[in-house]
Amino acid sequence: METNAYLDESRDPLAIAERWMSDGKEVAIATVVETWGSAPRPVGSHLVIDADGNFEGSVSGGCVEGAVIAEATDVIESGKPRMLEFGVADETAWRVGLSCGGRIKVYVERVG
Repeated sequence: METNAYLDESRDPLAIAERWMSDGKEVAIATVVETWGSAPRPVGSHLVIDADGNFEGSVSGGCVEGAVIAEATDVIESGKPRMLEFGVADETAWRVGLSCGGRIKVYVERVG
């Protein structure tokens, strides 16, 4: 029987964010808010990031995680949320790997 990592509480990004915050870590949550085309993660998918760049979850199956983590550490520091957009029409498409087509919007906010 196959298991879904998101049903496993020990791997649930939101549960991990709660644990990190209870340990006194500063945390940001990135949430997929819109997709178009071949985006590999559905709306509502989460990636949690701490101030040291540790992360859990996924917003794109690896295509844009590095860029989102970099932005999230800035969001943690500034406290100001950001809407990030990636896609083939975007100048970052080739750099972050969405060259297969599609578009994704990710909202990043500090929590806790």
